[in-house]
Amino acid sequence: MTTESAVTMGESVAVKPRTTGTNPGVTLEPAAAGFDERRLGRLAAYLDECVARGLNRGSIVLVARRGELVHVSSHGTRDAEGRLPVEPDTIWRLYSMTKPVTSVAALMLWEEGVLSLSDPVERFLPSFARMRVARPGADGATVPAVEPVRIRHLLTHTAGLTVTGLADNAVNDAYRAAGIAALGEPEPYTLDELCERLASLPLLFEPGSAWNYSHATDVLGRIIEIASGMRLDEFMAKRIFEPLAMTDTGYRLPADDRPAALYRLNPRTGRPELMPDPGVAAGDLPTLVAGGHGLLSTARDYQRFVQLLARGGELDGERLLAPRTVDLMAANHLPGDSTMSAFSHPPARTTGIHAGRGFGLGVAPLLDPRSVDSLSSAGEYGWGGAAGTNFWVDPEEDLTVLFMTQVMPPPDDTWLALRRLVYQALVS
Repeated sequence: MTTESAVTMGESVAVKPRTTGTNPGVTLEPAAAGFDERRLGRLAAYLDECVARGLNRGSIVLVARRGELVHVSSHGTRDAEGRLPVEPDTIWRLYSMTKPVTSVAALMLWEEGVLSLSDPVERFLPSFARMRVARPGADGATVPAVEPVRIRHLLTHTAGLTVTGLADNAVNDAYRAAGIAALGEPEPYTLDELCERLASLPLLFEPGSAWNYSHATDVLGRIIEIASGMRLDEFMAKRIFEPLAMTDTGYRLPADDRPAALYRLNPRTGRPELMPDPGVAAGDLPTLVAGGHGLLSTARDYQRFVQLLARGGELDGERLLAPRTVDLMAANHLPGDSTMSAFSHPPARTTGIHAGRGFGLGVAPLLDPRSVDSLSSAGEYGWGGAAGTNFWVDPEEDLTVLFMTQVMPPPDDTWLALRRLVYQALVS
C-alpha cells in the first residue's frame, strides 16, 4: 500500500499527507526543525544495523517536532518469509502501549464528571469492596486492606495488583492458580471475568503504598465499560479512534498481509525466532478485550494518538482532553516525587528505560535526566509494549518519537539508543 491510501475493515479512506524532500512522509525538512540531517542519518543507520545483527527483523521510526514529521524510516521486513518490507501501514501489536489509550479514555470520563479519581473501585465493581492484603513473610496469610482500591491507584499502578509470572511470591502463585494467564498465553475469559478473579485474590500491598506493574489498567477498562455503558473496544472506536481518524487501530487482526510477524529473542543465540501469535483468528474479536493490552495499530495511526498528547489533547480540531488534563497525566504521581524503582514492591533496581522515571496517569515521566546519563529533557514521558513498540513526548522541545518493532522481550538497549540518537541530532 502506498502512503496515499489507508484500508480498514475493507473500506478505503483517502489520505494525502504533505511530503517534502526525498523522505516519504516527512512534512518539514530536518534543518527547519532544528535537526542536523547528517547526524539524524545515524538513527536510520543504527536501525539498519539492528536488522543486520538480528536484533529484530523489521522496524519503523517517526520523529516529529512542533507537530511536523522530520524523519520517517522503515527497516527490514514485516513477514515471516522476509519478502515484504515494513511500511507506514504495517500492523503492529501494541501490547502495553494500549495502556495510555485506556488511560486517556478514563480521563475523558473524569473530565465529564462520570467518575472521580478518588472513587473506590467498588463503586463500579462491588467485588472489590473487601480486599485483603498478603502479609509479608507469611506464606498465604492475609489481612484486611485498610485503604480501598481507588481509580487513581489503577491509573498509577499503585493498587496492589500484579501480573502472573512477574515475580516469585505467594500472590503471583495465587494468580497462576486462579487461571490468570501470563504474557503470551491464551486468555479464555472476558474482561468482567478477569476482574472478578482479580477481586478474589489478595493484594500485593496496601493500596497507594507502593508501585507494581499490574492488571490495574485492565480493571480500569472494565470501569470504563460500566461508566460509559459501552464495551471497551466500542468506546475507544467511537470516542478516540474515529475522531482522530485512526482507521487501522482496534482489537481485530486484519485478514491481509500487513500484520508484522512476531518474534522472540532466543536467550542462547540472541537471534529472533518466529513465535506463534497468541491472538485469535484474523477478523475475530478476542474473548478478552483488555484495557492493558491487545490493541493493534499502524505507525501512521498511533502517531496521531501521540500527537494528541503532544498538542495538549487536541488534534486537527478534535479535542479529547483539556491541556491541563494532559499535564496532569504526564506529571509524576508517586509520593515524594519518587521513581518507580524506589517506590516499587518488591524493591527493584532499575537500570534500563525505566531508570530515573516516576509514574503519572498511564505514562512514565523522566524526572532527572542527568541522574541516568540521558540526553532527554526533564518531563519527557511515554511508554512501551512487550513486543518492542515505544513512544515518547518531550514537551520542552515540542518533540515526539514513535518506534515500532515486534520482538520479545522489549529491547531496552534499543529504546535507550533511540533517545541518544535523536537528541544528538537536535542542534537548535
